[in-house]
Amino acid sequence: MAKYKIAVLPGDGVGKEVVEAAMIVLEQFDLDAEYVYGDIGWEFWCKEGNPLPDRTVQMLKKTDACLFGAITSKPKVDALKEISPELRDSGYSYFSPIVRLRQEFDLYTNLRPCKAYAGNPLNYRDDIDLVIFRENTEGMYAGVEFHPLPESIKKELLIHPKMKKFEDVPSEEIALSTRIMTKKACTRILRRAFDYARKFKRRSVTIVEKPNVLRETGGLILDIARNMAKEYPDVEFWEANVDAMAMWLVKNPQDYDVLVAENLFGDIISDLAAQLVGGLGFARSGNIGDEYAVFEPTHGSAPKYDGMYKVNPIAMLLATKMMLEWLGEEDMAETLETAIAKVIEEGKIRTYDLGGDAKTLDVARAVVGKL
Repeated sequence: MAKYKIAVLPGDGVGKEVVEAAMIVLEQFDLDAEYVYGDIGWEFWCKEGNPLPDRTVQMLKKTDACLFGAITSKPKVDALKEISPELRDSGYSYFSPIVRLRQEFDLYTNLRPCKAYAGNPLNYRDDIDLVIFRENTEGMYAGVEFHPLPESIKKELLIHPKMKKFEDVPSEEIALSTRIMTKKACTRILRRAFDYARKFKRRSVTIVEKPNVLRETGGLILDIARNMAKEYPDVEFWEANVDAMAMWLVKNPQDYDVLVAENLFGDIISDLAAQLVGGLGFARSGNIGDEYAVFEPTHGSAPKYDGMYKVNPIAMLLATKMMLEWLGEEDMAETLETAIAKVIEEGKIRTYDLGGDAKTLDVARAVVGKL
């Protein structure tokens, strides 16, 4: 029996191509693993009314970790056009399968390293090396939304004085998305960030929020962060409003080490930081819980490039490196990152985003050549 059982979810579009690249590289390692492929994505939404079939969830529960490619997500109005009339009439509605995965397996940490590799012509600066911890299960992405707003909920909300101006607005004209944050979720994402900073001797942890406007939810996580910071005198603690953080990341990204934020704000600053180190072709993430983790590039399925083997697989390869680290295979992870860095620095094999004409699998083979 293999030491590890690893789920592989290629998904849609270029997700299948970058996963193929990752598997070419993984096959070069002496990793005692069995790879099990599963179904996820737009195809299964259209066929079955479920982009994350229950059989896939059950399969994941029998594995140690997951490599995930990309999925196509569309707004509700577009999604309903593509599903079969029979399923649509049965009351199905589209949901993001990656969001469900995060909630199903309690993958509360979204870890997003943003590191500039030498030789990358897209680097904003060559000295950027920061890590973002994004709370992955609550906040604005908790999924508690209404449209139209049920009369019973509207009635309860009218106890708040600022709801009075909506009293005479018809419920069918009101859409409501909630920002839900709990002490438990705030505490554990902050603990992950501070522990990481201490373990890897990072200088600072910065909480990214907007507590002057979102006083209750923002105030909750900020209060917990301030108290927790007292337990880590070896780590500097900074506070930043999310809008100011966007400016400071563009102005002085080299000043920051570890950033921590709720779901929506973490999503936004993660993409901003990713662009500083080459864009989505270099942006990877780990969705990590206490017992399970899913690793992925953060780009989408790029349907217009599907089948062209055009996109940069480095984000997927770096996500694979993160998976090896999580499994405890630190030497393999370091070997893989070193090989990726050599290919980037050498600059002979570059995909279109880097000004070259190399194909997705060309990059994978170049990395194999540096192992």
